[in-house]
Amino acid sequence: MCPGNEESAGKRRKRRITPGNHWLKRTLVQAAWAASHTKNSYLASQYRRLLGRKGKKRALIAVAHSILVIAYHLLKEAKTYSDLGGDFFDRLEPERLKRYYVKRLQHLGHKVTLEPCANV
Repeated sequence: MCPGNEESAGKRRKRRITPGNHWLKRTLVQAAWAASHTKNSYLASQYRRLLGRKGKKRALIAVAHSILVIAYHLLKEAKTYSDLGGDFFDRLEPERLKRYYVKRLQHLGHKVTLEPCANV
């Protein structure tokens, strides 16, 4: 379940995932599919974020890989899972999100001016 890592001149190329346990891959992809359809969770927001750029199957493989990494760390450190939340990527870079929505509204034909809100 490791993603291919071919890099040349600073550019990462699409590669196949490494061959491994087929049963584990099937199980993790099914878990990723279920996780991608939950509401307000980190894995669902990761799936939606990758869906537009990479497509359904690659996004599922990425989420399955994340589940495997999460399971590894939970077993290694003997901790309980705490979800980062569905708005994790929004909180990560709020300026990028703001630019994205302003650009979308301008593309739809609206004039946008932003003013900071006093109560936030």
